Amino acid sequence: MRLATVLWLLGSAPLPVSLLAARQDHPGTTDQRGAMVMGFDQAQTKHHFLLFTDGGAIDVSVTDRADTKNRDAIRSHLPHIAMMFGNGNFDAPMLVHDSTGVPGTKTMAERKATIRYQYVETTNGGRVDIVTSDPAALAAVHQFLKFQIAEHKTGDPTTVRTR
Repeated sequence: MRLATVLWLLGSAPLPVSLLAARQDHPGTTDQRGAMVMGFDQAQTKHHFLLFTDGGAIDVSVTDRADTKNRDAIRSHLPHIAMMFGNGNFDAPMLVHDSTGVPGTKTMAERKATIRYQYVETTNGGRVDIVTSDPAALAAVHQFLKFQIAEHKTGDPTTVRTR
């Protein structure tokens, strides 16, 4: 999905009818909303959410190394997520999860100056490293990532480990 489309979805323009219909069928359409917001096939990719003593990470990769279309879409999406999150904008997870209250995001937005988001390209996709030394921001980051683990059913550990 191109940046202009994502920005349109996240902006003040009305949501398309297909997305409005999808929002009413949660959780069955989380992957559909995710594909619309993120721009890549959720069934052909894997999300991982990792909790570290200094923050965490969002890692997304293709399940098939030959899938350059979805790999490139991941690599297009994640730098924008790092930028948006750094600006305190968490509209994308709100749309994906059909929620106005994704846990941790309120505090993460309020304490955005104390959190660093850095995009890193990986072999099969990309990762957003989230780093903070602020205790309130760290707790919020962990709350956000634990929510993502549950919602995306990744099976990732919810214990905090050293990076």
